[in-house]
Amino acid sequence: MIIIAERINGMFTNVKEAIAEKNKQVIQELAKKQTEAGATYLDVNVGTAAADQEAAMQWLVETIQETCSTPLCLDSQKPGVIAAGLKVVNADNGVILNSTPLNKKNDEEILDKHIEMAEQAGPKASIIALTMDKNGVPQDIDTRVAIAAEIVSKTMEKGFDSRRLFIDTILLPVKVPNAQVQSGNILTAMDQIKYLADPAPHMTVGLSNLSQGATERSLINRVFLAMAISRGLDSAIADVLDQDLMNVLATAEMLMNKQIYSDSFLKVYSSANKA
Repeated sequence: MIIIAERINGMFTNVKEAIAEKNKQVIQELAKKQTEAGATYLDVNVGTAAADQEAAMQWLVETIQETCSTPLCLDSQKPGVIAAGLKVVNADNGVILNSTPLNKKNDEEILDKHIEMAEQAGPKASIIALTMDKNGVPQDIDTRVAIAAEIVSKTMEKGFDSRRLFIDTILLPVKVPNAQVQSGNILTAMDQIKYLADPAPHMTVGLSNLSQGATERSLINRVFLAMAISRGLDSAIADVLDQDLMNVLATAEMLMNKQIYSDSFLKVYSSANKA
């Protein structure tokens, strides 16, 4: 499974302070720890930590690449911030552009811009596309799948390989009133999205969004992850430093026959990811 480690994000206090103070040590330690914990990619998100987000993104990318070669996931709602990161990222290692909706009220061509940036970055560049459009996040299954189908159709028209496309079905906090039903809706949508192309696009989620504001955050994340893997989820933006979560991931993949069982399957999975 493709795990995009979430912790290099300006929304976290220590990262926000590190960006403000240009403290490389904090960022590099997070990069190393998450890599050692099995991250496939490191998410890089400036958040609200800097007035000049483009410069901050470049500083983060360069700081991380000084200490490890783990592929990066450049995370911003602003194409200009992602473009700034692409100027300094080592795209030969692989890179993900995270994320784009189908369209926005103020930018009908935003998906096209992300496809173009990914193509310019090279064959190892992928994009994460959100199942939302200028009307916002859909609240029903059919609209979510329809938006995913439009995304897949547009990428195919552009000649963009579906294996370089990640569809993010957008998890909503379960604690928000009337949002609890969305978890089940998303799982049902996943059942359909995996058949939109051959080969199928990847499916991903921002896992921690689901438990935002809840008390049993890790438990909620772990259970949903196992459920979603059974419906075709093959990627997640998640906390790789949560060992219980990683153990659930390894077990779910083993039970789905994606990993070979042995009595030490947890150690084998951990060692394989670190390698």
